[in-house]
Amino acid sequence: MGSIYTVGQVNQYIKNMFSQDYLLHSISVRGEVSNCKYHSSGHIYFTLKDKLGVISCIMFAGNRRGLSFSLTEGMQVVVTGKVDVYERDGRYQLYASSIARDGMGQLYEKFIQLKEELEDMGLFAPEYKKPLPTAPKVIGVVTASTGAAIRDIISVAKGRDPYVQIILYPAIVQGDAAPASICRGIKLLEDKGVDVMIVGRGGGSLEDLWAFNDKDVAQAIFDCSVPIISAVGHETDTTIADFVADVRAETPTAGAALATADRLKQDELIGQYKAALDRNITRSLDTYRQNIANRQTVLTSKSPANRIVSYRHRAMLLEEHLRDRMSDAIDDRRRRLALISAGLDGISPVLKLTQGYSYTESDTGANVRSIKDVKVGKPVTIHVCDGIIEADVTATKPVNTGLSED
Repeated sequence: MGSIYTVGQVNQYIKNMFSQDYLLHSISVRGEVSNCKYHSSGHIYFTLKDKLGVISCIMFAGNRRGLSFSLTEGMQVVVTGKVDVYERDGRYQLYASSIARDGMGQLYEKFIQLKEELEDMGLFAPEYKKPLPTAPKVIGVVTASTGAAIRDIISVAKGRDPYVQIILYPAIVQGDAAPASICRGIKLLEDKGVDVMIVGRGGGSLEDLWAFNDKDVAQAIFDCSVPIISAVGHETDTTIADFVADVRAETPTAGAALATADRLKQDELIGQYKAALDRNITRSLDTYRQNIANRQTVLTSKSPANRIVSYRHRAMLLEEHLRDRMSDAIDDRRRRLALISAGLDGISPVLKLTQGYSYTESDTGANVRSIKDVKVGKPVTIHVCDGIIEADVTATKPVNTGLSED
């Protein structure tokens, strides 16, 4: 019995055999994609098959940067990489470093060359990008008259804005006649005066989409005065038209959403603006009314009639005050007069008359204070408390009273 080896030793031996075959270090294999799975780690696991066999393939996440499309079931591709043995499972597989669509190598090279040329010419420069209108009334569409693209565009656009008008230019979007047809459609819709334009088609292979990688189409998009949305293929498809257009949409459906205004949101926004405007108007009117009321109050207080009433009221107050002052003054004068009267009573001749005294006047009306003030035979007038006595002087007799005369 010969030597006995472990499974690991056999797998390692086979791996060394693969490693020594330099053809397997870098090999390109053509086949159809099957059982494709995108792992959460970023790796892609798939099977490459043809009529004669299958081979397991893996592309690590680090190599996916150069993959510009998504692998799908049945896709014909050319996988370049290294064939090696996975020792643990004892099976060999193709470790892909790059993947290209079968037959697309030359087209892809043409794509890269044209992209670099147009970029150097400035056709991709952001300063030339035109903004999309916020609420377009007329949308121009350059695409095929049949197919899912135009149906999706109409459905989405009308759903967002029932009043928008859509003008379709039924262009040829595939084949040798497509570039000229697309350019003609762009020019005619520009002359028609549409507000915004959608140029695109549904998905397909690189060959199917090649009309949108044409230099004349790129120049027509760049020269157009109307904002253009490029809506070519699926999300992973990229064309020269996407770089030149003012806005790139991932799909025709997304292009319709970008081109139209959402009327429901606009109506809601208008309602919010209206409510805010109503509040501002109400607040302003309240302020104006308050200002008018304040000014009316000031005007009323300063009106001639109101001022007359005010002056009358003030005059009445002054009159009352004056009466009070006059009454106080009269009372004061009366008190003073009473005091003076009381003082005069003490020296009043009339009061003396009531006490038994009399007052005598000569015939000349002078006060008789001495016998010298009268003459015998002349009349005198004697005043007593209850009347006047008329008399004649019959005689005078001096009396020594001890009072000296001045």
